[in-house]
Amino acid sequence: MNLIEVNNLTKDYGHGRGVFDVSFFVKKGEVFGFLGPNGAGKSTTIRHVMGFSKPQSGETKVFGMESFKNYYKILSNVGYLPGEIALPEGLTGWEFIHMMSKLRKIENKERLNYLLDKFKLNPDAETKRMSLGDKRKLAIVTAFMSDPEVLILDEPTSGLDPVMQQVFIDFIKEEKRKNKTILLSSHMFNEVEATCDRIAIIKDGYLVSTFFTNDIKHNENKTFEICFKTIEDLNSFCAGLTKLPKNTSKLSKVYLKEKNTTGLSAIVCVNDKKIEELIKEINKYQIFSFKENKYTLQDYFMHFYKEDKDFGGTF
Repeated sequence: MNLIEVNNLTKDYGHGRGVFDVSFFVKKGEVFGFLGPNGAGKSTTIRHVMGFSKPQSGETKVFGMESFKNYYKILSNVGYLPGEIALPEGLTGWEFIHMMSKLRKIENKERLNYLLDKFKLNPDAETKRMSLGDKRKLAIVTAFMSDPEVLILDEPTSGLDPVMQQVFIDFIKEEKRKNKTILLSSHMFNEVEATCDRIAIIKDGYLVSTFFTNDIKHNENKTFEICFKTIEDLNSFCAGLTKLPKNTSKLSKVYLKEKNTTGLSAIVCVNDKKIEELIKEINKYQIFSFKENKYTLQDYFMHFYKEDKDFGGTF
């Protein structure tokens, strides 16, 4: 059963900004990662899922209800964490928590105290005097305190320090074990890879890939770095290889990805089934080391952004 659906969603703000023909779904009990840099279209999509914006074409649904027409019902039954936190001034953290409890008719002090302790939040201070990290923690607490079945989280760890980011990752894993349905929009590779069952990558408003996380973790195409003792051995080894092709999904032999004459090293790509042949080949040469470079979500992601000259620094 799909609890969240995005079907051919388009919202064009002009000048290449917006989202274009975006489609994905999130099944009951699934954690779905929505990965991309700032400005790629993640928040625009999330706002449409929540029903805050009307699509130009296509539709979004939560619990089978069309989002824009039913935004109030959706907001009342979903744990929502916005990307930008705008808390009302003139309230303490406690007053904000009590206000949200009344609005959502929540009376679960045990759950509330658990969350406050989990995220080390003291809500005594006024919201306008809170640090960015404490404002984010307060938003997390109010999003989760009703123990909702569905959670829609937009850049949930933005503003949190590394310790709290890990606490949040561990917490999402707990919620996952409780069969929660979660849409998690992020530009943080570690939190997406650690928590999500499936992932969609968005670039310039278009979905460019949707895949299972385990396909990355258990990728059968491996990358190895081999360091040689002499330049002659390096050159001789590399002479027998062809350069890595653009499509590496079905490697049938050993390919040369990179050659470093200064460091006397070569990086090669090979399918699991051909690793034994690679080892036999390198045994012909004098080598210092032979190690695997683990293939990561970031490696896969960068295939889509490696030619983007303005990309550096977003992550």
